[in-house]
Amino acid sequence: MTIQWFPGHMAKARREVTEKLGFIDVIIELLDARVPLASRNPMIDEIVAHKPRLVLLNKADLADPAITERWKQYFEEKGALVLAINAQTGKGTEKIAAACTKLAQPLIEKWRSKGMKPRAIRAMILGIPNVGKSTLINRLAQKRTAQVGDRPGVTKRQQWIKVGKELELLDTPGILWPKFEDQIIGYRLAATGAIKDELLDFQDIALFVLRYMKDAYPTLIQSRYKLDEIPEDGLALFEEIGRKRGCLLPGGAVHYDKAAEIILRETRAGTIGRISLERPDQQ
Repeated sequence: MTIQWFPGHMAKARREVTEKLGFIDVIIELLDARVPLASRNPMIDEIVAHKPRLVLLNKADLADPAITERWKQYFEEKGALVLAINAQTGKGTEKIAAACTKLAQPLIEKWRSKGMKPRAIRAMILGIPNVGKSTLINRLAQKRTAQVGDRPGVTKRQQWIKVGKELELLDTPGILWPKFEDQIIGYRLAATGAIKDELLDFQDIALFVLRYMKDAYPTLIQSRYKLDEIPEDGLALFEEIGRKRGCLLPGGAVHYDKAAEIILRETRAGTIGRISLERPDQQ
């Protein structure tokens, strides 16, 4: 299965981001902690390379904490300022304003040297669809100012949101890039819910997830689905989970669509456990 998704509003969003950069002091790049590189749009590097950047690893509560620490080190070694957060509960988000101020310190000193009173730091939040931008903005603003949805592509326009007196945020629509050079990136994004489900073959994505997890997280799979042992073959594992969860057709055959939906839903929700679908040593 080839996965691609680049709606027209994303092309427009790229143009709007470029137009607004002159007003921006700091870029906040929001990534999915379960798939930090897969959820890192290389187009954004091209567009905002000259701006100071704060990298946020969101949904850290769903990711493997040991792997998240390795990802933090990975980005820090590349010179980034990194925070692991949970926008839904607010954990870690209290550090964001201070981090933006730290990144903007050279600009603040420049203002002061000219006798200017420092104004609020202006930050642009960028990230792919369904990574949690609107949830984060509402958390920081402490009210519902941005539209939130459990599906990608909810935000389709830019808007400014004030966060106290020290920070102003510019929300932007999620932007995917036109073509995935490596299809495994598409699979990882599909598994975490970054691509519209209507465009996916659930069975294909569920099988991808199971093949990865039977090697990386066998005990979680075995515990969640009460398996005596884990089959070596991914399809056999898929079918065994389907039988365990009662996903059967008349005659006893496995209902693959229903089993795939359960596997993906429980993967995305963290019901199986805290799972990271890519690691720094896989790059």
